Amino acid sequence: MQKLKVSSSFIRWLLILVVVGLGAILFTFHNESFYQRPLARVEQVRNEKAVKQTDEFKNVDWQTKQYLKIKMLNGKYRGKKLTVTNTYSYSGAMDQRYRVGNEIFLTRVHEKDGLLHATIAGYKRDTVIVFLVWLVILLLLLMMKKQGNLALLSVVVNSILFVLAIELDLKMQAAHVLLIFGTLALIFTIVSLILILGLTKRMLATLGATVCGTLIAMLISLLIFQLTQERGIYYESMQYVTQVPRPLFLAETLLGSLGAVMDESSDIVATIFELRQLDPTATKGQLFMAGRSVGKSIMGPLVNVLFLIFMADTFTSSLLYLKNGNSWGYTFSMNMCLGTVQSLISGIGIVLAIPIASGLAAILLGKKGKA
Repeated sequence: MQKLKVSSSFIRWLLILVVVGLGAILFTFHNESFYQRPLARVEQVRNEKAVKQTDEFKNVDWQTKQYLKIKMLNGKYRGKKLTVTNTYSYSGAMDQRYRVGNEIFLTRVHEKDGLLHATIAGYKRDTVIVFLVWLVILLLLLMMKKQGNLALLSVVVNSILFVLAIELDLKMQAAHVLLIFGTLALIFTIVSLILILGLTKRMLATLGATVCGTLIAMLISLLIFQLTQERGIYYESMQYVTQVPRPLFLAETLLGSLGAVMDESSDIVATIFELRQLDPTATKGQLFMAGRSVGKSIMGPLVNVLFLIFMADTFTSSLLYLKNGNSWGYTFSMNMCLGTVQSLISGIGIVLAIPIASGLAAILLGKKGKA
């Protein structure tokens, strides 16, 4: 009877979530009046013949000019129609193609000589965003149930804290970047682990391993920076930064390393916890060695994940550098150097987390005895 009750409750919440999600998606198709920015729908499209473009480095692209007949959906010009132009390229690097049915934002909407004029500002993407958020929540509920809800809650709370930290950094004119984001990293860790694991020995072991592994990795990197006088680290490659780049780079590295170390530490501690459940007589030494074995097994995939994330992040910009006549050395210095350093620091944290997580979990969960 208890299982039937739980199953019925789960189905009820699932149906509610499906109805709410579909309602939210349907709402995004008819929420034009809630936007203050001018919004229009593309009703007709006429494309001119594509024109070949070649630059000094022999890069070839094709550009096409579009004439879009659009209908205003909000504002004082609602219901009026006008024609706007758009130029898109085959590569789509800095522009995009529009089709019938697309909803687009406009700027500089004005009347001149009795005609309405405007400039395209980009797609209206709220439907896609709402759908993806709903899909993530639905999958978490289906696959993880209560744990999925707690994981989602931790993401929401951490996102709010991250926005607050950025606002605080802006108000303080970037005077205490490392202090703000260092404190934020600690709060991230505590909030996430308490919500997901609760106030347990398992949480304490994961928290200790995460904080210690990340902190030691950062201290080692700072020591190496000091010994090498940061030669080969090009902070000027951090684009669009309007404050001192070095503290921002260290804060970014701290947050990135924290995620990798927490991931590995939680896996090691969870495995030791399960072993302790299966064998209550396991000694500290046995649990430590088991944790070390798990750590060595997952260390390689984790490091590769970091590398692939780094490669995906720099792939397109690296191609742009190379196709515009830059050497591999310059491309690496200006586009890949800082990411490589961050990956190496995270790798140090991953390696250090293995003995730290294994040791803390063994001390908290194991019994006295010989290894």
